[in-house]
Amino acid sequence: MPLTAHRKKALRSLGHNLKPVVTIAGNGLSEGVREELDRALEDHELIKVKLMIANREERHQLVDALCEQSSCELVQEIGKIALIYRAAQKPDIRKSNLLK
Repeated sequence: MPLTAHRKKALRSLGHNLKPVVTIAGNGLSEGVREELDRALEDHELIKVKLMIANREERHQLVDALCEQSSCELVQEIGKIALIYRAAQKPDIRKSNLLK
């Protein structure tokens, strides 16, 4: 179910003070990056991903592939930072960025 504009706005405000928890560099979406991304999304639900890729079009394609492979929603993409969201199956109050 796609995020509504109102929900995206609320998530953007929550994500404003977050630091990137996953960094993707020249190797792209390797198996290790995907595992870490899935773990971070399950723990925190709302995370920032830093993309260390110079080409804007390549970054955009990588974010699209990342969202498709991880079944997550892109909330916002600014420069080399993407804010993504996926609801956890069992949210943990201590780790979730949404329940704090």
